[in-house]
Amino acid sequence: MTGDRLDSLIGRGDPDAPALFDRDRRLSHGALDQAVSAVAAGLRQRIAPGDRVALFLPKSLEAVVALFAVARAGGIAVPVNPLLKGPQVAHILADSESSLLLTHRPRLVLVGPQPGLPVLTIEDDWQMLLAAPAAAVEAPGGDSLAALLYTSGSTGLPKGVMVTHANLLLGAASVASYLGTTAGDRVLAVLPLSFDFGLSQLTTAFLAGASVILLDYLAPRDVPAAVARFGATQLAAVPPLWTELSQLDWPRPSSLVTLSVSGGRMPLPTVRALRRLFPAARLHLMYGLTEAFRSTTLPPDLVDDRPDSIGRAIPGAEVMVVRPDGRETAPGEPGELVHAGPLVTKGYWRDPVRTAERFRPAPSWSRMGGVAVWSGDTVVRDAEGLLTFVGRDDEMIKTMGNRVSPTEVEEAAMASGLVASAVAVGFPDPVAGSRIRLLVVPANPDEELEGRLRNHFRKTTPPYMVPADIQRLAHMPLGPNGKIDRARLRQEWAR
Repeated sequence: MTGDRLDSLIGRGDPDAPALFDRDRRLSHGALDQAVSAVAAGLRQRIAPGDRVALFLPKSLEAVVALFAVARAGGIAVPVNPLLKGPQVAHILADSESSLLLTHRPRLVLVGPQPGLPVLTIEDDWQMLLAAPAAAVEAPGGDSLAALLYTSGSTGLPKGVMVTHANLLLGAASVASYLGTTAGDRVLAVLPLSFDFGLSQLTTAFLAGASVILLDYLAPRDVPAAVARFGATQLAAVPPLWTELSQLDWPRPSSLVTLSVSGGRMPLPTVRALRRLFPAARLHLMYGLTEAFRSTTLPPDLVDDRPDSIGRAIPGAEVMVVRPDGRETAPGEPGELVHAGPLVTKGYWRDPVRTAERFRPAPSWSRMGGVAVWSGDTVVRDAEGLLTFVGRDDEMIKTMGNRVSPTEVEEAAMASGLVASAVAVGFPDPVAGSRIRLLVVPANPDEELEGRLRNHFRKTTPPYMVPADIQRLAHMPLGPNGKIDRARLRQEWAR
């Protein structure tokens, strides 16, 4: 049935209204539907149902059309982050056992020869795909796989999360409901389409019949310019980008009415800065897992009072806080965040060992039951049911007999006003077990920092949280999805 496939989101809007903006190009909802059908027909001549199709493309009209055309052709899309380098892309192509690669010439040179893998390029083959006669295809949907989303963990090579059509459709409906997305919205897409948060921008917008503005920004200042040029009403970003955007001058008045963040905890100074910049906009603080699409959101009317919270479960999800013995925690007691319900994906592609570690039966007291995602993240639930992120178990710093959350140290540093960004890591110490090393990008590079920052910690935190070592960085390294590359920082500095 077509209604339970990812591509059923295409063509829901007014056929003559814009669906996609890509610089000076645009496609209406009707034209987008036609293009998806044509390219799907062209792909159907080259792939069998269930084949993986790798898409190594810049964010563009062609990338969006191809993503949904793969679903309409019965294939499984493997969107590859365009920022990845040759060896990383080669791993994804081999691990996914892709049957076809769609890319363009510059990235094909980067990837290098791929013996036995058919390749199509936008320059040489796109018009041929578009010219294929449209044909109705009874492709699988529902609980069959729609995509493999490759995500990098703290260790090891990227792993492919198996996402079904139902996961994506139910996720789009959930996000659209709490964001309040309508056909009149214009969603500025700054995140990679290979990132679950970035893909969500497309699925949510198309479900509502809204428009998407594709932006591969070169510098943060390109974002306010695009908002002004296209009249964007929604913008989603990860915390490092929001921190940079909060420091810019924005045109007034702004067309933005909905702001959202996921991919890590937003620094409190950034939350407050955005509230000052966009007092009339709704700011949604969210927590998500690629393994379960999205888990929680904080209602915008609570942001001013609870800017430290990640909220409650989104519609269609059950989020629990679980003790090590499997029982539910009491209010105020830390525990592991466990997500159950229909947004839980199928596990990791060709990796039963890591799947068994993360995807396990829900606690016996779960309402939704079934297989749940055991996140490895520690959270605390208060008496009102609001959750606060504490940290990842594998990142906790154990010093002088205390378990210290890097997030708590980082937020203390940000609260000083002396730093633009901060990351805390532990390093070995023969007496304490571990000591805290704080990596910071100064807010003012010319300002004396270390002594003032230590004084701030001594006044505001317990002694065991005072960093033993403070290191200045010119900038924080970012991963392909724009999040701070904590694994790299730990590798370089946690020793």
